[in-house]
Amino acid sequence: MNSIINQKLKELPKKSGVYIMHSADGTVIYVGKAKDLKSRVSSYFNNTKKTRKVEALVEKIEWFEYIITPNELDAFALENNLIKKHQPFYNILLKDSKTFPYIKIDLKKKYPLFSVTRKVLNDGCKYFGPFLAGVKASKIVEFLNNHFKLRNCKNSLEKPLKRECVNFSIGLCPAPCTRKISEGDYKIQINKAIEFLKGNYEDVIKSLEEKMATLANNQNFEKAIEVRETYNMINRLNNHSIANLPKTVNKDAVCYMSNDITSAIAIITVRNGRILGVQTFSIMDANILKSEIIESFIISYYENAILPDEIITNIPILNTETLNSFLGKKIKYISNPKGVNLNLLNMAKENANEHIEKNISKDKQKYDNTLGAIKTLQEKLGLKNLPRRIECYDISNISGTNKVASMVVFYDGEPQKKSYRKFKIKSVQGSNDFASLQEALTRRLTRLKNKDGESFKERPNLLIIDGGKGQLSACKEVLDSFNFDDIEIISLAKKLEEVFLPNKANSVRLDHSSAPLKLLQRIRDEAHRFAITFHRQIRNKKMFASPLDDLKGLGEKKKEALFIAFNDIEKIKSASIEELSSVKGIDLKLANQIFNKFHKT
Repeated sequence: MNSIINQKLKELPKKSGVYIMHSADGTVIYVGKAKDLKSRVSSYFNNTKKTRKVEALVEKIEWFEYIITPNELDAFALENNLIKKHQPFYNILLKDSKTFPYIKIDLKKKYPLFSVTRKVLNDGCKYFGPFLAGVKASKIVEFLNNHFKLRNCKNSLEKPLKRECVNFSIGLCPAPCTRKISEGDYKIQINKAIEFLKGNYEDVIKSLEEKMATLANNQNFEKAIEVRETYNMINRLNNHSIANLPKTVNKDAVCYMSNDITSAIAIITVRNGRILGVQTFSIMDANILKSEIIESFIISYYENAILPDEIITNIPILNTETLNSFLGKKIKYISNPKGVNLNLLNMAKENANEHIEKNISKDKQKYDNTLGAIKTLQEKLGLKNLPRRIECYDISNISGTNKVASMVVFYDGEPQKKSYRKFKIKSVQGSNDFASLQEALTRRLTRLKNKDGESFKERPNLLIIDGGKGQLSACKEVLDSFNFDDIEIISLAKKLEEVFLPNKANSVRLDHSSAPLKLLQRIRDEAHRFAITFHRQIRNKKMFASPLDDLKGLGEKKKEALFIAFNDIEKIKSASIEELSSVKGIDLKLANQIFNKFHKT
C-alpha cells in the first residue's frame, strides 16, 4: 500500500457514497458504492482473505477518490452513471451479452401496429418478451399481422388515405388507412393478438391445426408446410409452460457462480407462466460482497428489459428497498426458494456452472489476444504505461488526390468503433504521406488539448503510425510539440512487420506468431481498411456530383424526383420555372432557385 492510499484511508468518512479506483496511468479500473465508505474501501486493503479478482484489482490500484452522496439511492444512481462513462475493467459491463428482442405496441395510436425493438422504454407502450429459445420476434409479428388481419405499414393514419395498398387486395389487411374498418373493430383484433402474446395460444393452435388439415385435404402441400412451420414455432412457446404456475406469473431466477477465477451469472426468464429461455453471462466484478455483484447485474441487465414481479437469487440481496426505488418497481426478492422456485434456481445454477466450464479456455484465449497481448506488448517494447487505449493512423489517396486520414481506436485490445474518426487532409499539396500524417495528428492532439468535442477528449496511451522510421519521426515531432509526455508513439512497417520506437536506431522484431504482433497487425489493418473506405466514399461522391448538390433545401429525394421527371441534368437546366414547380416536392421558391442557378444574368 503506497502513502497516498494510506493517507486517503484515514480521511474516509463513515457516510454513503461512491468510490473510484485508479491505476498508475490514471485509468478508472473500478467503481463501487457503499453505505459506509470508510468500512468498505478499507476492506480492500486489509489483510483478510480475498478472491483472486479482488487481489488482482488491489495490485493495480495506485490511488482512489470518493464522492459522498445524500443517501444510498443517490449512490446507486451515481455508480451506474460512472460505470457507463468509464467502463472500468473490473466492473460488470455485460460485454458478451446480447440484447434480446421484444414486441412493442403503442395503444394510444388510432390504429396501432406491432413492431420489434431491443429497447424497453418507459414510454407508455406495451412490451412483450424477451423472445428467446429460437423464436424470432419478427416472425411472431408477421404471424400476428396475417392471422389477426392487422396492418404492417408505417403510416401514421391520423388522416385517412385515398387508396388502399396491395395487402388489402389480397386479404392480408382490413385497410384502416381508408377507414374500411372502424377503430372499434380494429381494436378487437388488436386485443385478440395481445391475448395471444400473453400466452393464450389454445384458440390459435386449434385454428392452425384445422387450416393444416384443410390444406392437406386440398393437396396444397406447399402452403400446408408453411402453416406447419408457424404451428411448430407457437408450440415451442406453448411447451415451456410450468406446472402449478398461473399464466399471470412473471419471474426470473438469477444465479451467480464462481470458481474464484471465472464467474458467471445465468438467468431463467419466466413470463406468463412459461419459461422463455435462459441466458448466461461471463462476469468480471471485483466487488467484495457477492450480494452487490447480483445487484450490479440486475441494474445492468434490466436497463433494456421488462422487470419481473419476482426475482429468485442464490445470494440474498441486502439493499432491496433501495434497489427497487432505483428500478422504479416493487419487486419481491426470494433467496430461500422452495418448490417451483427452487427448481428454477437449480436450473439457473446448472447453466451458470456449464458456462464456466465451457468458457475457461475461451476466456483465456480471449484474454491472451487482448489484455494479455497489450501487457506483453508493454513489456517487449518497454512502454511506460499499459496501452489500454491505442490509436492508429493511416493515410489513403490516389496520386495525391482526395487525401484522407483514419484514426481507429482499440481499448483493452478490442476495437472501439464508436471512437473511430476520419479526416479530410486540407493543407497538404500533392502526395505527401508524412505531411498528411502530421496534419491529422496535429488536429487530433489540438482537440485533446482544448478538450474540444466528446469524441476527442479521451487520452490515448499509445499512438501507432502505419509506416517506418520516416513516418514515425514526422509524427514524433508533432507529439513533442504538445508536451504530452504520458502518450507514447511507435510505428509498424508492413514489409518485415518491424516495430520502430523513437530515438532507437534498430527496430524491434516480435515473434511472427505472437499475440502482441497479431494485435498490432489487426489494429494497423483496421486503420488501413477504414482509411480506404473513407477515400472511396469521397471519390464516389465526387464522381457522381451534380450541379444541384449545393442548393439549399434540395435534398436527395427532391433531386431524385427531378431526375425522374426530366431524365438528365441538361433537361433540368433548360426547364422553365413552371415545369420545375410541377415536380412533386419542388415549390415555387425552390423552382426559382434551380432556374436562377442555370440562368444567371
